[in-house]
Amino acid sequence: MTDATRRAMIERIQCVLDDEVRPGLQEDGGDVELVGIDDDRIVQVRMKGLCASCPSTMYTFTIGIEKAVKGAVPEVRFLEAVP
Repeated sequence: MTDATRRAMIERIQCVLDDEVRPGLQEDGGDVELVGIDDDRIVQVRMKGLCASCPSTMYTFTIGIEKAVKGAVPEVRFLEAVP
């Protein structure tokens, strides 16, 4: 993946997180941080705030965050939660 492609994907992913994902998480005291994207188009995100320790985090991650990101940026292979 070229640097330009990576930057464009990061910008699109960040827009999805800012516009679609983050507002709902922040209402519940949580947040999500885009950590990076590797050459295999695997996106790393970090759950923050109350989301970091919530028992529903995997559901939120899979159904909410991953679905939103992959829907808007289909070239993403999958998302990975990192500590």
